[in-house]
Amino acid sequence: MASENLTASGYIQHHLQNLTYGQHPDGTWGIAHGAEEAAAMGFWAIHLDTMLFSIGLGILFLWLFRKAAKKVSVDTPSGLQNFVELMVEFVDKSVKETFHGKNKVIAPLALTIFVWVFLMNTMDLVPVDFLPHLASLLGVPYFRVVPTTDLNATLGMSISVFALIIYYSIKVKGVSGFVGELTLQPFGKWMIPFNLLLEGVGLLAKPVSLALRLFGNLYAGELIFILIAILPWGIQWALSVPWAIFHILVIVLQAFIFMMLTIVYLSMAHEDH
Repeated sequence: MASENLTASGYIQHHLQNLTYGQHPDGTWGIAHGAEEAAAMGFWAIHLDTMLFSIGLGILFLWLFRKAAKKVSVDTPSGLQNFVELMVEFVDKSVKETFHGKNKVIAPLALTIFVWVFLMNTMDLVPVDFLPHLASLLGVPYFRVVPTTDLNATLGMSISVFALIIYYSIKVKGVSGFVGELTLQPFGKWMIPFNLLLEGVGLLAKPVSLALRLFGNLYAGELIFILIAILPWGIQWALSVPWAIFHILVIVLQAFIFMMLTIVYLSMAHEDH
């Protein structure tokens, strides 16, 4: 439910503002009270809510899977064990069908990405005013609960994947092989500048597309939930429930796409011409 003290525009801006901590222009450190203060903090400002939920959900993922592994049973498997086995089998099958190299890191990485991104996306189903209202009672001015609606989080994950792409490209092909792929394809040695431009753009587009695709879809979903919350109470329920049901598909699909593209990109990094 929208706050009575905010206009519709102010309500939207409030719910799209992260809890930002950084250095104020006067040299003091603290929480930003508004988008202008957050922007003035510059590059080294940190979104505390994004860090809280992303790290917290990562710990939840590790705890759940460790709990299932410690209590694994062949005769009487628990519901949690069945769920974990389903996730592991699903990711393992996806890796075997897509990844053509030999690397024991890829499957655990893919499992981590899928479950972690899925958990972060799922926070979008929490009512938009529930946790921010609880935070306001504790004096917290802003509180965004969906880490994947923060471009910093999605870029952070995509840059990590990009670093792995570069690492395995050089490890498998060598420096000369990696540079050769960037400069000698697709038109040969007589078109090296054009090849470098073409392949360089394609390489840099991988982390950018990974980050923006996940961010854009979840940001749009969050914005629609916020817009629905502005409407009268009866209309809210009529619209929010169908949208939430449809958004479940978006939540799962975006986690799957991020995982699959990571597998594909790392598979390409292992392919030596």
